[in-house]
This record gives sequence, structure tokens and C-alpha cells, in this order.
Amino acid sequence: MDNTVSTGTEGKDWGGGNQPLKASYGKMMIWFFIVSDALTFLGFLAAYGFSRFKFIDSWPIADEVFTHIPFYHEPMPMIYVAFMTFVLIMSSVTMVLAVDAGHEMKKAKVTFYMLLTIFGGMIFVGSQAWEWATFIKGDYGAVQTKGGNILQFGEYVEKDEEKIFKRVALRDFVITEDDGRINHEQKNGLWFKSEGTQPTYTVEEVIKGLESHDNVLIRTEIIDEKGEKTILSRGNSLKQLKDNGKIVVEGANLHVNEYGTPLFADFFFFITGFHGFHVFSGVIINIIIFFNVILGTYERRKNYEMVEKVALYWHFVDLVWVFVFTFFYLV
Repeated sequence: MDNTVSTGTEGKDWGGGNQPLKASYGKMMIWFFIVSDALTFLGFLAAYGFSRFKFIDSWPIADEVFTHIPFYHEPMPMIYVAFMTFVLIMSSVTMVLAVDAGHEMKKAKVTFYMLLTIFGGMIFVGSQAWEWATFIKGDYGAVQTKGGNILQFGEYVEKDEEKIFKRVALRDFVITEDDGRINHEQKNGLWFKSEGTQPTYTVEEVIKGLESHDNVLIRTEIIDEKGEKTILSRGNSLKQLKDNGKIVVEGANLHVNEYGTPLFADFFFFITGFHGFHVFSGVIINIIIFFNVILGTYERRKNYEMVEKVALYWHFVDLVWVFVFTFFYLV
């Protein structure tokens, strides 16, 4: 006697029917991936938030760090980052239009909007690579103290009938001299020890340059109650540099950061790099789907569900960037 109970769902999608979510197996797996990946980003951003709160008095000010625009040398805070964000959000819009066209089985429109989405992703990834290169290279240079703090240089200038503090690059006031320095390598130094690229200037050269330029002052990384970094007097500037100057810092990497605490650079490279990898992966996947659309793969399947699956991932990547943008650039 057969005691099998019929549920009425046999033969339907993945054995159990579409209820209660009315989603195919593929969509469910995409959602599982998105949720797990969202928790990963949440952990990274939470760690960033705790570290920033711990070093709130010395955290770099985003408006002073991200001021660059390609082919334009005057500082324009946050403009290019805003452009990158706009492009990524618009690529999410074109992806929505591609999905909508897929529902209507309009191959030409799906192809067009997928192509726009790919271009948007490529522009974002390229812009992020340029931003990384600019951040690593730096603009002004600074001196790191024996305690690990950063000393920046600048001068007061008149603007709109008031004095403002403007950063001054080391190259504009440092007095250089040939001291015969060479890098330690296995062929000319201790056989077991090599050193990285040396800074362009020594602390002694910076001191001589500061002594010969009465208008140049030091600004510490400590933020006062007004939300501005502390500017030292002329006498304190010289004393701080002579007593505590350790090494010249140019740009930012995983060890030093001319803009402030190295933790900022560590989190910036890791989190934006992790997100950039997601966007790059999304571009590659979109390209594959794009060619499948051209070849008519989904026309033969009578549905464009694969485009919709990729769109879920792409929207997730865009949404994550909104949080990364807020944490790093706005807050």
C-alpha cells in the first residue's frame, strides 16, 4: 500500500514550489549571497567606526584629503568622488531599465541598457584606481614625529577679506643638499637587509627650509573644538620639528599617511578596495551576460531571469557604496 502523501508541488521549481517567496532557486541563492556579503561589509564598516571614534581627535578631514580632479590642479573637495557616486547610481538605473526590457522580451533595449551599465561600472573602477594613485602619491608631504603624529605645513593667506590657513608643499620651501644618501641593498649593504625607497627630503632639510621661511607654520593632526586642526605658533613650530621630527612622509600607504593616522589609510585601502573588487567582478559578469544577450541565449530560454539575477548583485554593490561614501567622505 502506497502511503505517500501528495503535496501538490511535485514537478515545480526546485521540488518545493515557488512558495512562499515566489522566487526561483537561482534568485534565492543570489539573495543568500547578498545577505552574507552585506554582513561582511557591515563588520568592516563597524570596525572603521570604532577606530574612528577612538582616534576622533586626530582623524583626517575628508574635505582636505579628497580634493583632486583629473587634469585640474586646484583643490575641489569631494567633487570627483560625487561624480563617481553619481555614475555608479546611474548605472543602477540603466540596469533597472535592462531588467524591465527583459520582462518585455525586448532584446535590443536589454543590449543597449546593459552596455550603458558596463560603461558606468568601468568609469567607476577607473576613477577609483586614479583616486588610489593620487592618494598614494600625496600632494604636500609631511613629517612624522617620534610619537607617530603627523606635522603638516602651511601659511596664512588672504581670501575674501579674511585669513585662512593654506597647505604648503615641502618642495616649495625645503632647502635640499646632496648628502650622498643611497639605499641599502644586498649588493652595497648588509647582505640580509634592504630598505624601501627613501623620502625625497630629510628632516634636517625640512628644518632648514622652515627656518628660512618665516611665513611657514606647522599644523598638527589634533582637531580642536571648532573641528579644525591645531596650528602652532612660529616658535612652537620650529621647536616641535627639531625636538620630535623623525621622518619625512610623502603620500599614504599601509605604514604611513601624510594626512593623519595610518589607520585611516589602512581602512581606506581595504574597504574601498574590497568594494572596488566587487564592482570589477560585476563588470566582468555584466560583460558575459551582455554577450549572451547578443547571442540570443535568453531569447531561446523565453526569459531574461539571468539579467535580473545580475541586477540584484549590481544594486547591492551600488547600495554598499552609498554607505562607504557616507562613512569615508561625508561623516
